[in-house]
Amino acid sequence: MRIVQVLIPNGKREPVLALLDDENIDYAVWEETGRRDFEALVQFPIPPIGVEPVLDKLRKAGVSRDTYTIVYSPEMVVSTRIEALEKRYSGKRIAREELIARAEELAPATSTFFAFLILSTIIATGGLLLDSAATIIGAMVVAPLMGPAVSASVGTVLDNRKLASRGIMLQVTGLLAAIAVAAIIGIIIQNTILVAPGLDIREVPQIAERTSPNFLSLFLALGSGLAGAISIMRNAGSALVGVAIAVALIPPAATAGLGIAWGLPGVAIAATVLVLVNLLAINVSALVLFWISGYRPMEVTAVGRARSAVIVRTVTLVAAIAVLCIVLGLVTYSTYQSNLFEQQAKQEIQLMYEESGYAEQGVILSNINVDYRPADILLDNPPIVTVIMGYQAGQVIPPDIASRVDEHLTTATGREVRVTVGFVEAQQTA
Repeated sequence: MRIVQVLIPNGKREPVLALLDDENIDYAVWEETGRRDFEALVQFPIPPIGVEPVLDKLRKAGVSRDTYTIVYSPEMVVSTRIEALEKRYSGKRIAREELIARAEELAPATSTFFAFLILSTIIATGGLLLDSAATIIGAMVVAPLMGPAVSASVGTVLDNRKLASRGIMLQVTGLLAAIAVAAIIGIIIQNTILVAPGLDIREVPQIAERTSPNFLSLFLALGSGLAGAISIMRNAGSALVGVAIAVALIPPAATAGLGIAWGLPGVAIAATVLVLVNLLAINVSALVLFWISGYRPMEVTAVGRARSAVIVRTVTLVAAIAVLCIVLGLVTYSTYQSNLFEQQAKQEIQLMYEESGYAEQGVILSNINVDYRPADILLDNPPIVTVIMGYQAGQVIPPDIASRVDEHLTTATGREVRVTVGFVEAQQTA
């Protein structure tokens, strides 16, 4: 429920109160003596979805848009006519004016925005290097990226260019700043005792997860954008949804920065693609949902401009996503192929070991490692297979094991491979 307070201009008291009576809305009126342009203050309860249509009708009755108006949420409203109002104005969507206020509130002052963004990036970068999912999620609670994403969409739908421009600006500059901060942190700490000497960040699971973007990432971003728009329209759960939006943006941005710091362009490019896909998907899903939900500019003449802006930006965002989806498709396909090869290679080596009689000769198959990444498929690099076998002291090692493994895998998988077989001398107690 909402409580609306409106100052009634001189000469407009009767039409305003008649309108509220026609709408069966309970109200209270106070005489206004402090302002010469107004004769009374009216206050009335209304369901959230009814605020917008009632204010529109009040404007037609003579209450201009510049008139002093307050809308707030009470703890409780008791009235015998509330149920009738709730049936007439069913739904949980907030009013257009309240939507603008919430969007402006979620996009904080620039200094505050960048302060929280930098702190979030620092924490997220540490979480990535520590391979700590909990730390990364904690950093997302600090990240202030939901506000700009919502502001850009709300501003476009309601033809509020200032709000839309600020939302876009904060998103772009914020993510560039996140990449730069992560790169600086990486350059500072990579030669210190804070990370292991010779650390290959591509081997860190939390980082590797963000260097292989696929279509699942797109679905995550689309869902986050829709959830953000719904949480704002329904005025519920925006803090938790903000975490989901930040998870889709800050960790891959930090990964891109670490790729720059470690001199790994592949990591930087892959993570940047993920950032762009997520950013575009969040914005287009929120934009479309706000428009479908019926939000329009206050002025009738601005509806056409807003419609054109929504169409142009939606087409532009979808086209950009489609181009980036080519990359996602290649990565998704190559990831599937690399995982399939790894599984097949291990099965074939295990089968060959069982059929070769090596076990009867005292040779133990200890470990199989397959190094075949999605990038290797795209660059046409051969898989590298390392097999570790154990044998007892004094035992003769069967010859040409590496060659036999190579031939078997090439025949079974249809791929040229590089095979290395290592032997470990083993001792067993009686």
